[in-house]
Amino acid sequence: MDLFPLYSQLNPALKFEWYKERTECLMQEPNYHLLGIFHGNTCIGMSGYWISHKLYCGKYLEPDNVVMDSQWRGKGVGHILQQELERIAQQNECRVMMLDAYLENLDGHRFYESKGYEKKGFHFIKKL
Repeated sequence: MDLFPLYSQLNPALKFEWYKERTECLMQEPNYHLLGIFHGNTCIGMSGYWISHKLYCGKYLEPDNVVMDSQWRGKGVGHILQQELERIAQQNECRVMMLDAYLENLDGHRFYESKGYEKKGFHFIKKL
């Protein structure tokens, strides 16, 4: 199944070759999983997620690259995806869920805050 058209809605600058290479690497990671919401055979929402540990919070689930098809936004798909991620986190005895959201993604910020997430800091990147 080709998820690139959906994922490119989140990151339009990503080239297909990079997407393919990175996806193949991610799917080899034992703690990385992919969750999708489908309408028929079409994926209309998806999230990767990690389950891991950090010293400050213990075991956590981190949604990664969460994207909803633009035609399905505001129709409850994100809510369903979030509920399933929470169920998985609880089933795996995670203490918290945490995620990154782009600074310009204000709609995403409002959505996550409505689901109980709190802004706690910034994610810093240094390109090498």
